[in-house]
Amino acid sequence: MIKYLRMKPIGTHNYFVYILTNKNKTVIYTGVTNDIQRRLFEHKDKEYANKHRFTWKYNCFYLVHIEHFQWIEDAISREKQIKGWNRKKKIELIESENPDWNFLNNDEF
Repeated sequence: MIKYLRMKPIGTHNYFVYILTNKNKTVIYTGVTNDIQRRLFEHKDKEYANKHRFTWKYNCFYLVHIEHFQWIEDAISREKQIKGWNRKKKIELIESENPDWNFLNNDEF
C-alpha cells in the first residue's frame, strides 16, 4: 500500500527557533515551533500550561530572539545547538540581534 505524504505548498514552510526570558531577564528558555504566535499563547495561558513546565515555573513568557527556518530538521538542529551552549553564548546570540532585550511578543513574524 502506498502512503501519500501531505506536502505543504512551496514557500509555506515556517519553523521557528525562539528564546524566551522572564520579566527580569534572568532565565533563558529555547524552543522550536511551526506557529510562534500560538506557541507564545500556550506558554502563558493558565488553562493550557502545565504548571510543572519550565516556562510556567520560571515565568518565561517574553520573546527576545527568533530565527526562521524552511525545514523542520534545520530548526530542530539549531534548537539543539543553542540548548547545548552555555549561558554566556546564549546571551551573546540574543544581544547580537536584540542588544536591549526588547520583548518581541507583539511583533509580526
